[in-house]
Amino acid sequence: MGKVLIIGAGGVATVAAHKVAQNTDVFTDIMIASRTKAKCDAIVKAIGNPNIKTAKVDADSVEELVKLLSDYKPDIVMNLALPYQDLTIMEACLQTGVNYLDTANYEPRDVAHFEYSWQWAFKERFEKAGLTAILGCGFDPGVSGVYTAYAAKHHFDEIQYLDIVDCNAGNHHKAFATNFNPEINIREITQKGQYYENGEWLETEPLEIHKPLTYPNIGPRESYLLHHEELESLVLNYPTIKRARFWMTFGQQYLTYLDVIQNLGMSRIDEITYEAPLADQPDKNVKVKIVPLQFLKAVLPNPQDLGANYEGETSIGCRIRGLKDGKERTYYVYNNCSHQEAYKETGMQGVSYTTGVPAMIGAMMFLKGLWKKPGVWNVENFDPDPFMEQLNKQGLPWHEVFDGDLEL
Repeated sequence: MGKVLIIGAGGVATVAAHKVAQNTDVFTDIMIASRTKAKCDAIVKAIGNPNIKTAKVDADSVEELVKLLSDYKPDIVMNLALPYQDLTIMEACLQTGVNYLDTANYEPRDVAHFEYSWQWAFKERFEKAGLTAILGCGFDPGVSGVYTAYAAKHHFDEIQYLDIVDCNAGNHHKAFATNFNPEINIREITQKGQYYENGEWLETEPLEIHKPLTYPNIGPRESYLLHHEELESLVLNYPTIKRARFWMTFGQQYLTYLDVIQNLGMSRIDEITYEAPLADQPDKNVKVKIVPLQFLKAVLPNPQDLGANYEGETSIGCRIRGLKDGKERTYYVYNNCSHQEAYKETGMQGVSYTTGVPAMIGAMMFLKGLWKKPGVWNVENFDPDPFMEQLNKQGLPWHEVFDGDLEL
C-alpha cells in the first residue's frame, strides 16, 4: 500500500522500523536513512528483513534530503531524527512532493526553546502542494492529543481541565542516564515551566511546581510541572479548556545529578573554547570549540543501550474534567508499558517504544487514507477512533477510568 522513508537511527527509529516491518499489508517498501549508514544497517539486521533499504543522509542538508527523496520517491517521510532538523526535512518534502510526519516540534540549536510556530508557518505551502504534514505523532506529544480528541468525541460536551501525566517508574540501573537523546532531554527539563489557565500562559521556574500523583500499578510518584508542546495546539483546538498542564515524574537521584550538571556548567548550550593537547605533541595545545551539553551527551550512557537491564514500566495518560449532558464528569485514559516487554520485541526500552509505535500508527493512518488532508496538522485534528483501535493492536493498549479522583 505504501512506501515509507524513516529518517533517524536512534531508539525511536529502531522501534518504528520494527513496527513498520511487522505491518506488511500497509508498508510495502521501507528505507531507513541517517548520517551513519552503519546504524541503519544494524537496525535492518536486527529486524531480519534484507528487503529494507538503507541510505546515508545529512538531515541538516536540504540538498542531500532532496536528492534522497527524489531517488527513493517515498509516499511519506517519518522524521525520527532530532527536532533541530524538522524544518530542513519539511522543506525537502515540499520540494519533492512527499508527505511528512514527526514526533517532536522544531527547536533551534542555539536556544533551548520549542514551539509550533516555525512548523505551522508551512501550512499554506503544504496546502497548495496538496501534501499532508502530521506533527507530534509520538506519545506525548501524540497519543496524548489523540486521547484528548477521543474524550472530546465520545465522553464530553465540553473539556474544561486537562492534565497530561507522564510517569517512568522503570529502573535502568545506571547512576544517571536519560531515556532519549540526552541533549534534547536536559534542554527540555532545565527550561522554565509553563501552563495554560484562563486564556493566559503562565510561566514557572524550572521544576518549581510539583506534587505526588498516583499512577496505575505503580503508586504515588512525585510529579513536576513542565512546559510541553502539545498543550499549545490542544488549547487552540479545544477552546473550552480553562486550564491545561503537563506533569512528569523524576526520581530524587536524577534531580540531584541534574542539579550538579547545571551547577558545573555542563548543561550550557553555548560554545566555549578549550585548549586540548595534540595527540602526537602532548606539549603543544590546540584551541577547540565545544558545547558543554554536547560533550556531556558523548560521555553519558546511550539511551539505545539501556533496554537490556531496564525493569518496571511507564504510565502515560490524560486526566480530564468537564461537562457531559450538563453534568460534571472526570475521565482518565492511560497506557502502561513494560520496559522488559518492549525490549523483548524491539531491543529498545519502553520510552522509545511508546514514541516509536504511535509514529508508525500515524504513518499507517496516512497510507490508509484515514489521516490525509493537505496542510500542516496536529494529531487531534484527525479522527481519533482508528488510531485508538490500532494502539490496542500494536502493543500500547489503553484503559479508562470514569468519574475517579484525578488528584489535580
